[in-house]
Amino acid sequence: MPCAFYSNENNSYDLSLLQQCMNINDGSTLTALNVETEHSLKQALQIRNDDQAYFYLLLKHTLVIMKPILDLVFFVFILCHLCINCSAILDPVDFLALQSIRNSLQDMPGSNYFSSWDFTSDPCNFAGVYCQDEKVVALNLGDPRAGAPGLSGRLHPSIGKLTSLSEFTVVPGRIMGALPATLSELKNLRFLAVSRNFISHEIPATLGELKQLKTLDLSYNQLTGNIPYAIGSLPELTNLILCHNHISGSIPQFVSQTLTRLDLKHNDFTGSISPDSFPSSLQYLSLSWNQFSGPVDQLLPRLNRLNYLDLSLNQFTGPIPGCVFGFPITNLQLERNRFSGPVFPDTSVNIQTVDLSHNMLYGQVSPLFATVKKLYLNNNRFTGSVPTSFVDRLLAGDIELLYLQHNFLTGMPINPRNEIPVSSSLCLQYNCMVLPVQTPCPVNAGTQKTRPTSQCMEWKG
Repeated sequence: MPCAFYSNENNSYDLSLLQQCMNINDGSTLTALNVETEHSLKQALQIRNDDQAYFYLLLKHTLVIMKPILDLVFFVFILCHLCINCSAILDPVDFLALQSIRNSLQDMPGSNYFSSWDFTSDPCNFAGVYCQDEKVVALNLGDPRAGAPGLSGRLHPSIGKLTSLSEFTVVPGRIMGALPATLSELKNLRFLAVSRNFISHEIPATLGELKQLKTLDLSYNQLTGNIPYAIGSLPELTNLILCHNHISGSIPQFVSQTLTRLDLKHNDFTGSISPDSFPSSLQYLSLSWNQFSGPVDQLLPRLNRLNYLDLSLNQFTGPIPGCVFGFPITNLQLERNRFSGPVFPDTSVNIQTVDLSHNMLYGQVSPLFATVKKLYLNNNRFTGSVPTSFVDRLLAGDIELLYLQHNFLTGMPINPRNEIPVSSSLCLQYNCMVLPVQTPCPVNAGTQKTRPTSQCMEWKG
């Protein structure tokens, strides 16, 4: 039951009853409620009974009592808000480093990447800047959208002041000069990618001090010199991409047991590769367009996790180990080397494309290659007759391309009246046989249909 403070006898509100109802001990508090007369109260609030009057007066009294508490809550809210803003203030060292980096770079025509870099505002809201605990932890310079113009200028040494940085990338552009040696001060760096620019000079050996580095991508630049041996000693390295530069010399031994991708194509590397140069964890290996030499028959069997292998356009020698043809890869590129000897796959070859062309391989063509969709054996020294299994799969359309030109083959058991599917390509010219079928060949196969008899007799002898 609500407390009644309306007196039916006096036909008015009894303030003493109201004081008892609301447990008010101080008369001044009651006065603060501004309770005047029954008429004014009812008229102001359109109250028709005791319960409504009690509710409104109790509410007003509660607000008066709670005002100091509400003021305190509001103060705490404002204080917390200010503290949150304070925690977002960037470390002054990082702030100045970003200013120096900005002053040494410019947007290329069509790029507006730096439009958000207004140093009168919070740098943690800049494009490509990511912060945590008042420090810059990731810096991605340039517009990452495909085809967007990049940046020009040079990388400022103050990058080394961003000591909490774990990721640093630069989009393709026209950034020139050397990599700052101060990058070695970024002890937390895990990802470093500055590709498709005009970075020159040598790779700083001090990058070997970045013990947490997992990815190093400096591809498509103008780097020279050697790969520092300290890079090979990085314990956590997973991806090393240095393709399309002018790096020379031999390669170091890589100790990281987590290295999965190594891309060194289109450089000027020389020398042989020792069997223990690469860890068995490697899954992607591209060494094409260099001047590597020496055998790989002891190296490749250790790399049985490879799903991509390209050793083309080098000077590798010796035999091709049969286990390579059992690797879980879709494209095997060993062309244009000096590999020699017979080729014997361990099992039926399930690789879609195998290119062994332009080597010094000899012996008979293994029937285990008949399961390959695109097979390049041209420009070698293979002899004997092409196995019947090739003919069967060729006529069935299972072989899309079979290049056997420029060898010393003596026959292919195919009926001249058989029609080769239009989806399949066969080239047999310049061998030691009369062509059983006339098929179109690539232009670089030449115009001679058959190898001179003197060459065939000499090779046979």
